[in-house]
Formats: sequence, structure tokens, C-alpha cells
Amino acid sequence: QVQLVESGGGLVQPGGSLRLSCADSGSMFSMNDMGWYRQTPGKQRELVAAITSGGTTDYADSVKGRFTISRDNAKNTVYLQMNSLKPEDTAVYYCNARLKVVATIYRDYWGQGTQVTVSS
Repeated sequence: QVQLVESGGGLVQPGGSLRLSCADSGSMFSMNDMGWYRQTPGKQRELVAAITSGGTTDYADSVKGRFTISRDNAKNTVYLQMNSLKPEDTAVYYCNARLKVVATIYRDYWGQGTQVTVSS
């Protein structure tokens, strides 16, 4: 069973930095694609960054050059380093794990979310 626990959110000033962490209790963490999503009230949850089991990364255009996703399989943890934060980055950030069952069938698991607020 997969349980995702996020940490690292908080209140920061514009231009500041935060590092989000997501610990995965699953037994096959290294095989999972992982991602960070964010959501603001009234808007769809959007992909911020993703990293595959093979280490390939992908970022939303709005965060390229500022955010970095990484994973430490030994710690069953995925990170999101957020630099040069802007007020528009304010959102609840969710950790996602996508587990492949068979072929093209996947299961998605979500953390509880952690609030990131960028404001002066």
C-alpha cells in the first residue's frame, strides 16, 4: 500500500526558496513515476514537475529554470526544490505516485497536500 506524506511547505517572500519533500511508504518506490502538482481554489490541478522511474524529468513552462525535481530511491523520497518563488506559485502542492500495474494500466496515489504561500 502506498502512502505519500508531503512536507516543506510554508510562507515565503517573493524570491525566496522552499524545498518540498514527499516520502513514499510503498515497497516499489524505485519503479514509480513521481510528480508534483499544484492547485489553487477554483482551478484544475496542474502538473508542476515529474520524474520517471528512469530519471527523466518534465516541468511546466511556468517553473522551468526555477524548480528542480529529484528523487532519492534509497530514501523513498521525491523532492521539489523551488527557487525564485513568485506570488503566482502560491498553491497547495500535492505529491503524486503513478504505479504501473500491467501494460498501460496505472494507479495514482496522492499525498494530503502542503500549502505554499508566496507573499510579502
